[in-house]
Parts: sequence; C-alpha cells; structure tokens
Amino acid sequence: MANEKRMDVVILGFLSHEPMTGYEIKKRIDTSLRYFWSGSYGSIYPTLNMLEQRGMVTKEETAEGGRTKIIYTITEAGHEHLREWLKAPVVKNELHYETLLKLFFGGELGAEGTLVHIQNFEDKIKEELSFLEMCAAQLEGILEEEDHKYFLLTVNFGIETYRAYLKWCEEAKKLLTEESL
Repeated sequence: MANEKRMDVVILGFLSHEPMTGYEIKKRIDTSLRYFWSGSYGSIYPTLNMLEQRGMVTKEETAEGGRTKIIYTITEAGHEHLREWLKAPVVKNELHYETLLKLFFGGELGAEGTLVHIQNFEDKIKEELSFLEMCAAQLEGILEEEDHKYFLLTVNFGIETYRAYLKWCEEAKKLLTEESL
C-alpha cells in the first residue's frame, strides 16, 4: 500500500472510535501516539481530503460558538480499508533517534560532549517513562472496554523499551567515563 507515513490508517483508526475534526485528530496523535508515531496538520488535512474523495470518510459542517467545525466520520469503505491494512503484514518498522546518530559519530566530539547527549536523552526518557507508567495504571483500571487492552499493549511496549533505554544509558555513561580516565 502506498502512503508510507500511513496517515490514512491513523486517521481511519481514530475515526473508527468516534467522529472528529482534523484538530481533534491532531491532538489525539500528539497524546496517544506520540511515543511511536507523529503527524502534522500539513499531512492530516490533505489525507482527510483524499479519504473523502475516495469515499472512506464523510464530512459535516457544524456551527459551534460562532465558528464552523468540520466533523469527519468513517464510512464502511473506510472501515474496510482499515481492516485490510490491519490484516496485511508489516512492511517496515523504523527507529530514528538523533541522539544515536550523534553517538555514532561521537568520536569527532569526544566523551565529554557525548556524555551530555546521553544525559539529556536519559532525562527525557525518565520523564516519558513516568507518563507511560501513569497511563498504564489508568488503562489497567478500565480493561473491560476491549480497545483498552490494545492501548495497554502499546503502553507496556513503551515502558519496557524505555526501561531498556535507561539501562543502556547507565552502561554508556560508564563506558565513556572509564574511557576518559
């Protein structure tokens, strides 16, 4: 399937739960997917237009507080496209961390400068891990709703991954500290 960014299925996935505006979709991406996926308004709105042209979503204009809102709703064709994508094998999983790129070429900078990048990475991971653990605790309390089990699976993946990152940070700092002695 085309559309490497998969914004089409991100949008359809959110709309499969409830109708939303483009702004609401962006907020959901920035909160619930932010640890493993991103999206900009510049990709959301063109994708919504494409989905509408293909009959996968409908839109309805409503007035609220003097402002016009466009609310998108998934159609049966959109549900079918989402299900087909969910059944298909994963094409590619990617990991892009600028920190790792800087570490890879860290010999040019030296241990002292590289340690700063590792410490900054560790601080950010600790903050995000704390948030993920809070999310997991909330989700564990509402597992009677089927979708929450799947949300919890992704949160738990993040928690385990971030714990491994913290372990790596300790080992990396130790290696670079010993090297500079």
